[in-house]
Amino acid sequence: MRQFIRHPSNIPIEVRISPGSSYKTSPAKDVSHGGIAFVSDVAVEPGTTVELRIPCLKPMIELSAARVEWCRKQANRFIIGVRFTDLMETYRIRMVEQICHIESYRKYIQERHGRHLTVEDAAKEWINRYASSFPTFQETDKKGEIENNEGKS
Repeated sequence: MRQFIRHPSNIPIEVRISPGSSYKTSPAKDVSHGGIAFVSDVAVEPGTTVELRIPCLKPMIELSAARVEWCRKQANRFIIGVRFTDLMETYRIRMVEQICHIESYRKYIQERHGRHLTVEDAAKEWINRYASSFPTFQETDKKGEIENNEGKS
């Protein structure tokens, strides 16, 4: 039984497969509180630790320790599933929520206004319009406790 609900997404992410290599931009396939699946031109062995960045989100999310759980060939590419291994649960939830809001916004604009937005453009517009009202979180101690600072000065 699946532990986390997966949310479809094609938001661009940046992936670094080996330390010292450059980041490659790849589209995400889906996102859950436990991990993310993305498209890759190369296969990656399960158990490999990769680094991920989601640059279109503000603040940019950087994951320095995501572990490859599975890798499946699909046509001439690979779909790779990674599990988050080093994030606070609240931060994971925040990331998934933000990505889902951006995807919903993109679909809403397409359906309601007939305007097609790329994922990058939708992210930029959503961030400019709504990110300031999206709750922010602050690390409050070394144990990783999270405090919701919305409404505090």
